[in-house]
Amino acid sequence: MTEDLTLNMNAYLPLRDVVFHTLREAILRGELKPGERLMELQLAAKLGVSRTPIREAIRMLEQEGLAVTIPRKGAEVAKMTEKDMRDVLQVREALDELAASIACEQMTAEQLDALKATMREFEEYTKTGNVKKIAEADVKFHDIIYQATGNPKLVNILSNLREQMYRYRIEYLKDEKNYPVLIREHSEIVEGLMAKDKEKVTAVMHRHVENQAVAVEERIREQD
Repeated sequence: MTEDLTLNMNAYLPLRDVVFHTLREAILRGELKPGERLMELQLAAKLGVSRTPIREAIRMLEQEGLAVTIPRKGAEVAKMTEKDMRDVLQVREALDELAASIACEQMTAEQLDALKATMREFEEYTKTGNVKKIAEADVKFHDIIYQATGNPKLVNILSNLREQMYRYRIEYLKDEKNYPVLIREHSEIVEGLMAKDKEKVTAVMHRHVENQAVAVEERIREQD
């Protein structure tokens, strides 16, 4: 286990959430490796907390697909697999296309303005090398489209799916050569929504997700 693991305190969050975000960041940065044991006692001692918030945080990590509990062995950092990634992105692709299609009809001028602003924000962050900020801007871009559907059930499903695919999104964004493609696709999505062109938007969204799948598959194979 990494010696650099320290609690990222936040006075506004419950302790379990603080522990969760600390472990989550360590996994996404690669400080906690795939297959590495998440032992409650050891983590509690390392972070200076009781076992309860550790146990709760591990459950939250499992919901995101970042941890897995193996019978008679305990919890460990989940390994990234092509199958898991494809399963998540297959669902995301279908729901993103549905959301974009509905948003074509219902997106307001204010939401379009917000989408354009977020598109520019994403492009600016790609110049900083701050993967976390780039990912946050990418999530924000898609969330505006989801909210434009006016369908809270769809938004809720996509929000849950977003957590499961966050790890793969980070892997995709770690490679700077993907940024020009993402910027172009975001621009094409905005153009399609402005024109209320369902066919164009769903086609771009399909390509947008498929490009991510192909790129992340390559990274997973490199790590095997």
